[in-house]
Amino acid sequence: MTEPPIICAEGIWFAYPGADWALRDVSLRIEPGEYVAIIGANGAGKTTLAKQFNGLLLPVKGQVRVQGKDTASLRPRELARSVGYVFQNPDHQIFAATTRQEIAFGPDNLGLSESAVLERVSDSLARFALEEAADIPPALLSYPLRRKVALAAVYAMRPAALILDEPTGGLDRDSVGDVMGAVADLHRDGHAIVLITHDMKLVARETQRVVLIHDGGISLDASPAEAFSHTGRLPTRETVPAQITRMSQSLAQYGMTAPALTVEEFVSGYLSAVSPGDQDGGGMFRC
Repeated sequence: MTEPPIICAEGIWFAYPGADWALRDVSLRIEPGEYVAIIGANGAGKTTLAKQFNGLLLPVKGQVRVQGKDTASLRPRELARSVGYVFQNPDHQIFAATTRQEIAFGPDNLGLSESAVLERVSDSLARFALEEAADIPPALLSYPLRRKVALAAVYAMRPAALILDEPTGGLDRDSVGDVMGAVADLHRDGHAIVLITHDMKLVARETQRVVLIHDGGISLDASPAEAFSHTGRLPTRETVPAQITRMSQSLAQYGMTAPALTVEEFVSGYLSAVSPGDQDGGGMFRC
């Protein structure tokens, strides 16, 4: 028997009170184990769409099913078992007196036994290197650590899919690597990841699929390589490809393989484009 998609949105429409349609006839499937980026300009509908996936918002028209069940018929506790949502601002999510209690809140509300809750808390603290912060109020932690606490608290419920809304916002380079390394581990463990982001370098490096939201609808659904091959369909400054990708595209006429999504791909494309006798850096760029 074929496993159903984790998330299946069919022809959904949504509008906030007194406003025009924020989503217009959107259909989208997220399969088990996928790593999907949702991109688009501010106000395009990215977060509005993602909040349909775990029942924070319900469509006005159409239907969203999570692991085959209509979100309109599921309680938040049931949805939390399937889809976890990590907010853009961790301070909108964390509230408990200690990090340990923060992480325990979700599993406890799922009705797990005390031993199972303790096991999940211990595992989450270890996975996200939060042991030293276990008995500290999360509100007193640094911003990068508060992001990790929010992610750990959602992970502790073991959802099949995790939605991360701008998880790297406000982080320095080392913290970005730390947080996204943890997310990559979750993906390797089989969790589907839905990433809402303006960071095109992150999209190119980490994800398998790009969904572009424009004016409340899906205007592109493709692999990163295909998406960044058609920059004319990425219409805003928030979706401009990373610099290394743009550079490879500008050199395509000289034989460079484009689009290069990472520095490693750029170097490989360059070495493939120069002739064997020109590996010293001449070749296609020589006047």
